[in-house]
Amino acid sequence: TFAVNPNHSSFEWALASYPTRTMTTPTTVIVALDWTPNGNHLGFYVAKDRGFYKDAGLDVRLVSPHDAAYAGSYLEPDAENPSPGKYVTPCSKVADGSAHFGVNSPEGVVGWNTSGPERPRLKAVAALLFDRNTSAIVTLKSSGIDAPNKLDGCKYASYAARFEGRIVQKMIQADGGVGEFIETTPPMLGIWNTLLNGEADATWVFSQWEGCEAKLKNVELNAFPVCDYGMPYAYAPCLCAHPDWLVGNPETARAFLDATARGYKIASEDPIAAAEILVRVARTENDGHAVNPELAKASALYLQNKMIGPSGVWGVMDQRVWDDYLKWLWDAGLLTDGAQSRHPDSGKTFSLDDLRAGKAGNKIPLDQVPTVFTNDYLPTV
Repeated sequence: TFAVNPNHSSFEWALASYPTRTMTTPTTVIVALDWTPNGNHLGFYVAKDRGFYKDAGLDVRLVSPHDAAYAGSYLEPDAENPSPGKYVTPCSKVADGSAHFGVNSPEGVVGWNTSGPERPRLKAVAALLFDRNTSAIVTLKSSGIDAPNKLDGCKYASYAARFEGRIVQKMIQADGGVGEFIETTPPMLGIWNTLLNGEADATWVFSQWEGCEAKLKNVELNAFPVCDYGMPYAYAPCLCAHPDWLVGNPETARAFLDATARGYKIASEDPIAAAEILVRVARTENDGHAVNPELAKASALYLQNKMIGPSGVWGVMDQRVWDDYLKWLWDAGLLTDGAQSRHPDSGKTFSLDDLRAGKAGNKIPLDQVPTVFTNDYLPTV
């Protein structure tokens, strides 16, 4: 984490913290992951293990959400890891300069960028996966909830994201339901267990991770892939960065993304080796974090053909995909200036229940939504 000099303008301190790259002074790059190390992150771990970052003059650090900095959001705060007093996410870490890249969902980046003029407009700079339909709302098969329209009246375990509950609501409505359900907000890293333990009826998961874990545990799921119910989802997960940092450090950004692209290429060509690297490197990179080897292998195999698209270049995003997604959010009435809050004031901040009920502030004109993404820093074919 970088120390902020109050005499500097908002981002001068972060730009100044980057020394000129030399053979003896590697440039530190911090990546805030969106989840504990899993298959979506394979390329980062492969690039680190194979020395691609080091060869590019970079000292890359991969920060997992089980880090104490995430207490109160991903983690339940306790005496050892008290809440830092703010709701920490990958986007917030990129915005405040404690990370240079952050992994997040497309709605997470759009939500951050439309929450108020005081926030920097983050840029999605790469799609971790080319396939946009690798997450799903799931229920236990034993529950009998075998279609989204049956989620009416059920308990949904939420990540407390600004658009999440309303996206789920629209999926239910697209399947003929009313869209009325209970939205609970357990600490994020415990959400999957609330479903397995019967404390929630449904939640949103990565098919490559929790979906594969369920198969390994012989837990049968009903899965409702997000693109199958009317939503033209964008790239999930995507990698975002601060626009000021990108402008001030284009060579570092390009070097990092080039090395990362090489990591994902290897992961797509040799998923078994990539899974073994994830297990081994996560242990040393993330404070002894143990990744289940069988789960890592299953995840890597699931993702093998979902990382890189027809262009042959990892990370490339299509303008049409983002345009269609933003237009869907706008048409569905989700692009409003009201933000979620655990302490809503019903003016600019609202509870998750308020948001689903349509109490979400004023609709944002579509032409005023900041440009979400850029391919400018990615390697070319």
